[in-house]
Amino acid sequence: MDNLYKELSLRTSELTTSLYSTSFSAGLMCMNRESRRAIFAIYGFLRQADEIVDTFHEYDKKSLISEFEAEYYRCMERGISLNLIINSFALIVKQYNIPDELVSAFLRSMKSDLDNSNFNESGIKEYIYGSADVVGLMCLKVMTRDNPQNYERLKDSAMSLSSAFQKINFLRDIKNDTENLSRNYFPVLNDKPFNKETFAVILDDIRKDFRNALIGIKELPKRDRTGVYLAYLYYLGLTSKIGKTPPEKLFKKRIRLSEWEKVGLFCVANFRSYMGKKFM
Repeated sequence: MDNLYKELSLRTSELTTSLYSTSFSAGLMCMNRESRRAIFAIYGFLRQADEIVDTFHEYDKKSLISEFEAEYYRCMERGISLNLIINSFALIVKQYNIPDELVSAFLRSMKSDLDNSNFNESGIKEYIYGSADVVGLMCLKVMTRDNPQNYERLKDSAMSLSSAFQKINFLRDIKNDTENLSRNYFPVLNDKPFNKETFAVILDDIRKDFRNALIGIKELPKRDRTGVYLAYLYYLGLTSKIGKTPPEKLFKKRIRLSEWEKVGLFCVANFRSYMGKKFM
């Protein structure tokens, strides 16, 4: 494959990331350049699939996601795709030996969004694994490239961090998921109302994920640790802000951190990471 086409593919994924998630892009700027480019490619692929199932309402989403999946596997077989985002992701999958089980689990979860509206305990664990945990594991593959043995050691923490992020996003999007997409990602709400008691159960579960995630973040290579720690602090801040919001108000507005709050967390993450893991 021509090097210029590879570069175009990777830059397309980077542009996709910056357009869809300015905060995530800012966190990646604190990471090693090689890691950053690889994770841009991972995010671009995940974002395109997610957009198909969540926003392309005027089109046949089942056909589109099936075509997207088929094109990815064609790309892996023949070595190139005219879909630049798929092409860049396939390059990263091959370079860092990302297992197909992670990719197939992600695609399976995306397709399940078109069929499932409510999840039980086992169903939501499988869904979060495929939609979020595998993302953390893909990124961990990139970050542990020099010491592959660390991948197995840090897997649980990476999955906990991804789970926490996903559950917070569920809370932030609860209005859209419930009212527009007819989805419920919290099994506790299948037979109970969303009130202070059920909200507390959900938040306790998320905070447990954060505690386990921090253990692994401290053990990441220094070249990447700051960016991951910044994302951790960002979502921890969101958790605190959401936790102070009455449940009914989450159906009226999407909770965000202000730009000043983000700047403050950026400074904190860089300072603490520079000082060493005992300050984190």
